[in-house]
Amino acid sequence: MLISAEKVLVDDKAAKPSLRLRGGEVVKVLGAVELPPLRAIAEEIPLDIVYEDEDLAVINKPAGMMVHAGAGATEDSRNRGTLVNALLHRFGQLSGVGGELRPGIVHRLDKETSGLILVAKNDVAHRALGSMFSKREVKKIYIALVHGWPQKDQGTIRSSISRDSVRRIRMTTRGYGGREAITHFQVQRRIASLFGKFALVEIKIDTGRTHQIRVHMSSMGHPVVGDALYGAPREVRAGGKDAITLARNFLHAAALQFQHPKTGETVSFSRPLPAELQAFLDRVECDE
Repeated sequence: MLISAEKVLVDDKAAKPSLRLRGGEVVKVLGAVELPPLRAIAEEIPLDIVYEDEDLAVINKPAGMMVHAGAGATEDSRNRGTLVNALLHRFGQLSGVGGELRPGIVHRLDKETSGLILVAKNDVAHRALGSMFSKREVKKIYIALVHGWPQKDQGTIRSSISRDSVRRIRMTTRGYGGREAITHFQVQRRIASLFGKFALVEIKIDTGRTHQIRVHMSSMGHPVVGDALYGAPREVRAGGKDAITLARNFLHAAALQFQHPKTGETVSFSRPLPAELQAFLDRVECDE
């Protein structure tokens, strides 16, 4: 890249990519390449818009869609298919508080988690909503199907979360210097099926750490169904029956409640389980 930008001289001549050094040449590097700032790209992708006004929007994100590209993304295939790409095409202008790669994004959902996500259309709304999240004033309810039966019908998990020192894509409750994380759970149904024991759980979180629900439920010995990263089997089998699999995590952001940043009105939104999760649940329950 430095050579193509003519930032490298060999014996005071601009180097060519095909040049091979033979020894004894004088090589000079004239400076760093100035790359254009990274930014998200508008892309026409269908959106399930639950609500929108001039200040914000609530989107029902499908599983398999990343919220935004990573910091190392460029304007190529790595920065395609994200929620941000779709939002830019649909709304055009979003808040800039989150930066060029994360316009409008106030909070996030994991790629394989579906459900409600709140988006800010301007900086004033973004800062107000961000403050609500920081003060834990935004109420979020998730629905998860986990392996096994928790000992109690309800409880609170208070285990700090940090990045796993060995597997960097994972988070853990066993590390040192982690960030506070609080998860409340309540068992809705206990399922004893031919495929094993499962619990349908309603979850509320006070904090929003990376992979928080997945890590906390796994730390109890009850990983989210489909979440192989945190210990769930890739398929479940019953005696004499075909295995059943789920190509995503059984985790859905089902409800969202907050005060509108402009009107102060308390607003609430909800969405049921998507079809693939409901079908998996029905399959398990019909074999009880």
